[in-house]
Amino acid sequence: MSLKDILFTKSEEKRFYYTNQAVAYKIAKSLYEWIPKDNKEIIILCIGTDRSTGDSLGPLVGSQLQDYHLNYLSIYGTLDAPVHAKNLEETIEEIHTNHNNSFVIAVDACLGKQSSIGTIITGHGPLKPGAAVQKKLPEIGHLHISGVVNMSGYMEYFVLQNTRLSIVMNMAKQISQSLRFLDYFLYKEDQQILSNHVPNPNFNV
Repeated sequence: MSLKDILFTKSEEKRFYYTNQAVAYKIAKSLYEWIPKDNKEIIILCIGTDRSTGDSLGPLVGSQLQDYHLNYLSIYGTLDAPVHAKNLEETIEEIHTNHNNSFVIAVDACLGKQSSIGTIITGHGPLKPGAAVQKKLPEIGHLHISGVVNMSGYMEYFVLQNTRLSIVMNMAKQISQSLRFLDYFLYKEDQQILSNHVPNPNFNV
């Protein structure tokens, strides 16, 4: 997708350059602030394919997250089981069936201006997968994370195929780390709630 296809106001998006200091923590903090406090079932839908370097950002994030025990995040889309144009609708139906009323964060690569390459964008509202290559696919996500992996404007298929793996890998590392931070923030929030409800042993009834 291209930057112009990400539909939200300036107040509803935040941008981070992938090499900036503490970027994963800052991304996690922005996501945490936007997630409803009463919703603890969160789906991370990582969209893309391992057949295209530029479009592999989502599956790389999903695969990196699979290596960790996550308390509150369920992962869809990995290098071994990617979610792409051919199975996106089926996967969305599966999420609705198995995770009713869950909160979805969609992750995907996008194309943009040359000056924006390496930017990770978090925002309210759904992604529009396939927009960069003129594919009409269902929108998905209450929040989204988009990584600008290359330039838009011409021969998008070719551009995605010839994107540097280095930048995609490093952006995926930051995004996956941010989602691990997010899971930890949710865990700490629950621990705080539990501690507030523990009876004081010194309290006399």
